[in-house]
Amino acid sequence: MLSDKLKKRIRSIHKAIGANLPHYQPRQQQNYLVAEIAKTLSGEYDKDNRLCIIEAGTGTGKSLAYCLGSIALAMSHDKKVVISTATVALQEQLLDKDLPFFAKHSELEFSFDIIKGRQRYACATKLAQFIEEADVQMDFAQLLMQPPTNEAKTLLNTLAKAYNNKTWDGDRDSWSTVIPNDMWQHIVSDKHSCSRGSAEHRHCPFQLAREKIDMLDVMIVNHALLLADLDLGGGKIISAPEDSIYIIDEGHHLPKITRDFSSAQATVKGAKEWLDKLPKLVTQFSNTLVTSKAIGINVKTLDAIGECSEDLGKVYQWLDANHQNLFKENLILRFENGELPAELVMHAENLAPATDKLLKNLQKLQEFLKEEVAEEVTSNSIADPLFTEMGFFLNRSENLNKLWQQLSYIKSEKAAPNARWIEVIRQKNNTFDYLIATSPLEVGFVLADKLWSQCAGAVVCSATLTALNKFDFFRHQAGLSKGDGTQYIQVPSPFNYQENANLVMPTLRCEPTDKAFTEELIRVIPGLLKDQMSSLVLFSSYWQMEKVASAIRDEHDLTLLVQGEKSRQVIINNHQKQIDKNHNSIIFGTQSFSEGLDLPGDYLTNLIITKIPFAVPTSPVEEAHAEYIKLKGGNAFMELSIPDASKKLVQACGRLIRKENDIGRVVILDRRLLTKRYGKAMLDALPPFKRTIEY
Repeated sequence: MLSDKLKKRIRSIHKAIGANLPHYQPRQQQNYLVAEIAKTLSGEYDKDNRLCIIEAGTGTGKSLAYCLGSIALAMSHDKKVVISTATVALQEQLLDKDLPFFAKHSELEFSFDIIKGRQRYACATKLAQFIEEADVQMDFAQLLMQPPTNEAKTLLNTLAKAYNNKTWDGDRDSWSTVIPNDMWQHIVSDKHSCSRGSAEHRHCPFQLAREKIDMLDVMIVNHALLLADLDLGGGKIISAPEDSIYIIDEGHHLPKITRDFSSAQATVKGAKEWLDKLPKLVTQFSNTLVTSKAIGINVKTLDAIGECSEDLGKVYQWLDANHQNLFKENLILRFENGELPAELVMHAENLAPATDKLLKNLQKLQEFLKEEVAEEVTSNSIADPLFTEMGFFLNRSENLNKLWQQLSYIKSEKAAPNARWIEVIRQKNNTFDYLIATSPLEVGFVLADKLWSQCAGAVVCSATLTALNKFDFFRHQAGLSKGDGTQYIQVPSPFNYQENANLVMPTLRCEPTDKAFTEELIRVIPGLLKDQMSSLVLFSSYWQMEKVASAIRDEHDLTLLVQGEKSRQVIINNHQKQIDKNHNSIIFGTQSFSEGLDLPGDYLTNLIITKIPFAVPTSPVEEAHAEYIKLKGGNAFMELSIPDASKKLVQACGRLIRKENDIGRVVILDRRLLTKRYGKAMLDALPPFKRTIEY
């Protein structure tokens, strides 16, 4: 229960924040959110399930609301607040703007910072090899990745010197320019390469960053890092779930990111190739170890390598021998209902324990050497190159084991099957490799088991959590059930959509399902751009966008900023510069431009949506999910496609009104909203724009 003292304190902080926030106006929606969040987290509604799911429209001030409703309460109960987001942009906003302002003008003294994954930091040992004068030589670059180019060596040498001179802290994001991925992979930190225990590694970039965590009251993370911590049991990277109140902003991304995190894939020939290089390293490890255990573990590890390599060879032989029958004209073979052929089941049953044995033996080798380094039996100069090289193999062994464990898993009757598929990869000399992949269809059980049931409290929020004005779709995705004590809160935007925006649906000659629809877009869109200062046109496919753009450029005197021709940020910057000069500007984009794009005020007054954003179930996971629903007697279009498209359409329409005084129009060129049964529900889920519908 919320004590009177805590209630009074939250009100006092809210008042102080409002007094220092420029143009602040008290809003009933925000006051309601603060109260509901605090009540839920204090156990006022349910002592065991302190979870609320919030859909809060643009302008409700949800970030301030969850700070007010959680931070004071968490500190009074000796808990940490973990704010998880899906995008870097929101993390930066919280770190650079929202939390500093809240800390300055509240009565609370609390510390906060971003917590990043290990892969955002450089490895001190790997950096050392790129110092021109260094004597450290390693073989891992030649073994497992393309050796760095001369350009890469120059940059990596500069980074290494800057780290040694303490002018750079090893954080990828703090370097003044973008470090390309192909260069970063040579110095990135990974959990298996780290020889923790040595004095040098206690001062590496990642370890130094980790030492700050215990001192923080509020941590900013991304959803992937949150899931990684939960997968390790919780409390290994950030604070433990039972000591944490989680604020999961941009929560509509959480189910998909959880599914991606739970997936696994690996190539067959590629895995066999690195396995065949592994015995050399294992022998080096064993020869380095002083302990008598080295001989036994060396033999076991080499046996495991041989077993895995032999079994993968058999998988490759089977796939190659049956290539024509299995793949025919399609380069992707998805197994219906996740059921594997008998031959592949047999190989999975062999490879699951074999890869598990390999992983455990490699981990033992690593631990033995760590013990000797800690006891100063083996020197760092000898061990560090081995740790680095072993890190690459351990990462790959871990992934290989995850894949074959999931492939060998036999689901229970009530559980949804995994999507399982094989993709052909063409190589030189007319040969093939095969990517084998698996992904769960439903991940609600993961969130229920590792997150909701373990944490001290949680708030999930987003501007789009409902589908067709109901929470049912998200509830199922997130592993929640009706009547479990979870609070569901839907708060509309305070913006005056009726006065500030108009939803226009013009008459068209055909609907998107007609082959002539692209030509209809070419005919109609130029007129909708005429006399408009700032426009954004959203398409459902790159192909259609590029065809329309090409035709309009040929036939009309219009300058278009088309997604894919420049980077997203360059397009946005150029658009804003044109508007600032009082020149017209038009952006053509696809689905990725319908979310997270912030063009307030004059930067966007004319939003054109060409089609309802139905996802075509072409990926193996989407196809498998639709198949599973049909198998259960359901309708995949009604249960998956329509709720998902409704959410995306709301997100797309949300690009127009970003601030209270923004004005403009939304033009939707898909008449199915008027002609199909599902159309009315999708229209009703949109913000309450004034409507102009032409018949």
